Amino acid sequence: MNLELRELYQTMIIDHGRKPRNFHKMDNATHVLEGFNPLCGDKLTLYLNVNNNTIKEVSFEGSGCAISMASASLMSEHLREKKVADAEKVFHDFHELVTNDDANINMDELGKLTVLAGVKEFPARVKCATLAWHTLHSALHGEHEPITTE
Repeated sequence: MNLELRELYQTMIIDHGRKPRNFHKMDNATHVLEGFNPLCGDKLTLYLNVNNNTIKEVSFEGSGCAISMASASLMSEHLREKKVADAEKVFHDFHELVTNDDANINMDELGKLTVLAGVKEFPARVKCATLAWHTLHSALHGEHEPITTE
């Protein structure tokens, strides 16, 4: 990772980790699911409002490391007004981004999420970055039991 991207990564993680966007309980959620990362103790509850196959709103509550909170925050911004099928594609592309050095994805479609590519340099932190995403994926597939990154 070049120095400029590393600095952007650190700035975005700190900003979204300290001041997560869409960090609140959603009263009109159509999907609610808890996620837990037993490795480091990250916990979150993800709230989705899906209407006409479109994610109208995403919010979350919880606690965890800066990477976990920043990833959930960035995800909540990115997925607003996306079709469920498009959110599934973003889930798979994001997972490739943070786990595969040779990811064959369109980085432009991921927007700000690309700053989290740097997490793959720290394999123990990949589960922190993907917790909200796995929770999203499970929620969209109708899961009701809390999910874990283990």
